[in-house]
Amino acid sequence: MTRLGVCFLMVFGELAFGGTLALAIPPFFKIERGFYKSSAAVYLAAGLTNAIGLAFLAHRGDHPGSPAASSLWMLSALWMLFCIVLGLYVFTLWTDLGLMRARAYTCALAIGLAAVLANPLMLKPAAFGVIGSVAYGMTAVLSSMVLGFASAAMLFGHWYLIDPNLPVDYLRSLVRVLGAALVGDLAVLALAIGALALFGGGGASAVRELASSDLTILIFRLMIGPAASIVLVWMCWQTLKIPQTMAATGLLYIAVMSVLVGELLGRFILFRTGVPL
Repeated sequence: MTRLGVCFLMVFGELAFGGTLALAIPPFFKIERGFYKSSAAVYLAAGLTNAIGLAFLAHRGDHPGSPAASSLWMLSALWMLFCIVLGLYVFTLWTDLGLMRARAYTCALAIGLAAVLANPLMLKPAAFGVIGSVAYGMTAVLSSMVLGFASAAMLFGHWYLIDPNLPVDYLRSLVRVLGAALVGDLAVLALAIGALALFGGGGASAVRELASSDLTILIFRLMIGPAASIVLVWMCWQTLKIPQTMAATGLLYIAVMSVLVGELLGRFILFRTGVPL
């Protein structure tokens, strides 16, 4: 069960990194800092959940078929370092320490990217080869972007209740990059399956197992995740043309749930077959 726990904790880590990345999209000096304080705190909590969860799994010791406890401790430490640096960024939001804020934010992104890549690679079977490593890394980064951009857009939509005079273009920017990330995510998932099936060595048997025994889960993962979310983002974009920010925020609520369910199904497929979806 340690492997299952690591798979599902990945969602929290990807949300933490992707959400932190999304904070760079709205113009910092034109928006009340309260948005950054509250949103960064949410992503800090997600990162801590992943770091602490991995530490608990490492404390249980080694289990057959699961990552070694030593590897889990190192990954937990990497996520904790991300949280410490992100916490420093959050602290600077209450101060005028602009240089420290910029450096803390940049360092948090660098550490978070390393942790996001290390998380799935720890689960990769050796037989998947280099193609498998690339597929694991690309799907992890795109999943992070989708989770982060969707949640950040939803959180930012609420800020129009506090400051109704905010330009709608700020929310449009977040919705635009979310749509691009969803299209990229769908493309990368298809490429990962195709590349593993053709060139992935041991990954080819995993793809065959996925197609034979978990095809229904795969269909739901693609339809409920990126496919349905693309439709919701398109509806949101059309709503912002009115413009109606609160209706768009409601659609983003649904998009967050759609993305989250899709990613959880993807982690379940990863647990069962090893295919990084």
